[in-house]
Amino acid sequence: MENNIINIFTDGGSRGNPGIAGVGAVLKFPNETKKYSQFLGDKITNNEAEYQALIFALKKTKQLIGKTKSKEAVLKCFADSELMVKQLNHQYKLNNENIQKMFIEIWNLMLDFKKVEITHIFREKNKEADEMANKAMDEGQASDNSNKLF
Repeated sequence: MENNIINIFTDGGSRGNPGIAGVGAVLKFPNETKKYSQFLGDKITNNEAEYQALIFALKKTKQLIGKTKSKEAVLKCFADSELMVKQLNHQYKLNNENIQKMFIEIWNLMLDFKKVEITHIFREKNKEADEMANKAMDEGQASDNSNKLF
């Protein structure tokens, strides 16, 4: 693998659809792998969570490698949301206003990198990102249902 290629696996999930949602991202750099999760909140659809996962991953990648290295980085993004991937690759139309806004945000974020490819993969190939999304939802659900003071 070349030094400037970063493989990114993302997944977003919603329990209830819409419901409580979280995202997971696995960033595979040439010499290390970093895993992240983030709770999004409630009343979020699965499709919105999938888009938020990619937005989160693109922002996190730029934050980690910096603006200068971003311009030379080739990102290979993998997601199990066929709908999102086909929308981002101009194969499906965007009808939802919230998704349209996130689509534009992703396209603007992609300009920060040398090249960004977005590929659909099956859920079995995206287990690490799925685990991180579920971790975010579990932790978010636990804190919402907790009366404990931390």
